[in-house]
Amino acid sequence: MSATGTSSKTSADEIYADLAVRLQRIVPDFELRYKAELAAEVNRLKIEKNALILGHNYMEAALFHSVADITGDSLGLCREAARTDRDRIVFCGVRFMAETAKILNPDRIVLLPSAVGGCSLAASIGAADVRRLKQRYPGVPVVVYVNTYAEVKAEADYCCTSSNAAAVIEAIGADTVLFLPDEYLAANVARETSRDIVVVGPADIDSAPSVFRSPTVIGWSGRCEVHEKFTVGDVQAARRQFPDVVILAHPECSPEVVEASDFSASTAQMSRYVRQSDAPHYLLLTECAMGDNVAAENPDKDMLRLCSLRCPHMNEITLEDTLEALKLDRYRIEVPEPIRSRARRSIDRMLAIG
Repeated sequence: MSATGTSSKTSADEIYADLAVRLQRIVPDFELRYKAELAAEVNRLKIEKNALILGHNYMEAALFHSVADITGDSLGLCREAARTDRDRIVFCGVRFMAETAKILNPDRIVLLPSAVGGCSLAASIGAADVRRLKQRYPGVPVVVYVNTYAEVKAEADYCCTSSNAAAVIEAIGADTVLFLPDEYLAANVARETSRDIVVVGPADIDSAPSVFRSPTVIGWSGRCEVHEKFTVGDVQAARRQFPDVVILAHPECSPEVVEASDFSASTAQMSRYVRQSDAPHYLLLTECAMGDNVAAENPDKDMLRLCSLRCPHMNEITLEDTLEALKLDRYRIEVPEPIRSRARRSIDRMLAIG
């Protein structure tokens, strides 16, 4: 979605005034003043260099609410990257997201404000793994989560995000589908689409079952290092203390956690749920910065601050590094051919489904 009007302001005083209203309960005042100065310089450079800043929902609150032109989840930001006419894209997210923007914009400069910007899910599988799976399961459609690197997307038939994974699988219409690399998302999607789940890892591809009697999702043994830490015990503890709390879980959480929660969907869908519902309390089981950003957007809602899990990779992206990326055109993302064009095919198929 479009960010607030703050992203177009170049006065530190005006930016501070906006941030103070939104973030006074979340970020200390002295930090807001410092961040406002940085944001003003970022916004000035953004105009000078005709740059678009995309901010994922997991970004720190001061960055998310000051310089991002578009904010949202992976699917929404993919769509915005596909339609922009700006000269530069600065992707305040992690590397696989910036790679996706570059795949869709080969002639534009795409910058990532981090030298690494990794992801435990993306690191859990490589192109060689996908090729081995395709040999084990010839003709089975391959769906890869957007949380993968370009070389993996290039081996896939379809890409997906957490918001459209079930829709992609249903649109394919095959009884058996390879769904990579998130084990928990695969299991949650399998349940949503009334399929069995089989999980395969790098050590057991050759011995994994290859004949299935009912519709089946074949998953991979990758997990998000943040979402795998949430437990049913966390849900139960929150309900004991706040019996009327509404608990929202990201589908990268385990199926048991998702089942124990009240709602499970992508980060954008969780934000929308909070905006459009009226509960006494809300608890988000996802990366903690997301809770800060939803709380800032919904000051009239009681967001329980019980989260202590930050993604170390998303946490690398700061206003300071965003400023340096723009100043120096630092950490350019490149995706070589033919990987880029092959990866684009899987992304385009996803975007066509919705």
